[in-house]
Amino acid sequence: MTPHPSTAVPRSLFVFSIFYGGMVCIAGVLGNKQVAVGPLAVEAGIFAFLLLVTVSSAVAELHGRAMANRLVQFGFVPLIFSILLLLAVLTVPAAPEMEPERLAAFELMMRATPRIWGAVIVAYGVSQTLNVTIFAAMRRGVGKFLWLRAGTASALSQIVDTLIFITIAFYGAFPVGQLIVGQMIAKVVLSIVLVPPLIYFFVAL
Repeated sequence: MTPHPSTAVPRSLFVFSIFYGGMVCIAGVLGNKQVAVGPLAVEAGIFAFLLLVTVSSAVAELHGRAMANRLVQFGFVPLIFSILLLLAVLTVPAAPEMEPERLAAFELMMRATPRIWGAVIVAYGVSQTLNVTIFAAMRRGVGKFLWLRAGTASALSQIVDTLIFITIAFYGAFPVGQLIVGQMIAKVVLSIVLVPPLIYFFVAL
């Protein structure tokens, strides 16, 4: 049956939504590794998060701010379900045939405290919504400079993401000031370098 024109989902929105959900889930896994960005160290999940802010900005550009905010809101679904599924898998006994080294490596990488899971959820919601808000608001002043809107929105939202995540996850456990500053600098640099070309690529698709 051919879908009614009023209910048909644009192809770009459909593909972006699937891609967005995948990046939401993989970001936490990639975050288990720190990579060197010049003299700075940053958790590798930033690359998935930069793709998230780029996709949400592309959706805002092509389909409007309201649709981009809905994309961010629906992003909570795969995020929360992936966390619940991971917690369930961690509680199920491992098969006797599984090598102890592999089991230890899996649990070391995947197990996190409730503070970290909470930090992930809050930081995601606030930073992604802020990215869409800034990107859309800048259309009035510098609308034709797509690269500037995307890079600025990404950099500012990543600063807020870092503040929220590290504060909720680690404040009181150890001094976090230096960690916050280092992560902010690395994320701002990556936002400026990677997001402008990425936004043109996604919009062109």
